[in-house]
Amino acid sequence: MGASILTARNLSKVVPSAEGELTILHELSLELNKGDSLAIVGSSGSGKSTLLGLLAGLDLPSSGEVTLAGQALSTLDEDQRARIRAEHVGFVFQSFQLLDSLNALENVMLPLELDGRPDARERARHLLERVGLGQRLTHSPRQLSGGEQQRVAIARAFAAEPDVLFADEPTGNLDSHTGERISDLLFELNKESGTTLVLVTHDERLAHRCRRLIRLEAGLMVTPLEP
Repeated sequence: MGASILTARNLSKVVPSAEGELTILHELSLELNKGDSLAIVGSSGSGKSTLLGLLAGLDLPSSGEVTLAGQALSTLDEDQRARIRAEHVGFVFQSFQLLDSLNALENVMLPLELDGRPDARERARHLLERVGLGQRLTHSPRQLSGGEQQRVAIARAFAAEPDVLFADEPTGNLDSHTGERISDLLFELNKESGTTLVLVTHDERLAHRCRRLIRLEAGLMVTPLEP
């Protein structure tokens, strides 16, 4: 698959609690190459979202190291980590996180414009057409269904051609039919662009479409499974 794009080594996260220190993640290691796909599954409170945040550099581990696109994240300050995310990472959230004041085209254009890309409008239009929303460019999020909003969010996430796409419950707010279409779209774009997918999901069908799967229980990684 090529060189490693994302590596975690002996990753642990410990936080204070009323009962003393609480270990959310314990000694977790993994390695992903460009174009890989990984599902992170487990019950609520197992540490899935914590792991996602650490891998994306949104939080720092108590011990261990995450290396993203060749950069050891613990050696960087917050501004430097934000720059790494801007250059290499895309996000898709369960809550879509679109700006209500912007239409679909403008929502996808925004990160491209912030990056100074002169082809922002053209690329945003192409991606929205690619996800089947070519006729909905000027519609605001309130005028779009949940599935359509998620497709806008996916187009926005892929707009900057990220090396890694982190998706937190990307089908969690969608009915099963729409969720399946969104899953198809994620894997089609993953294949076409070579973007590495890291998905947190309760959807076992979605999880088993990934090339790799890990299950967390109380912050510990169960033996990795190959679907």
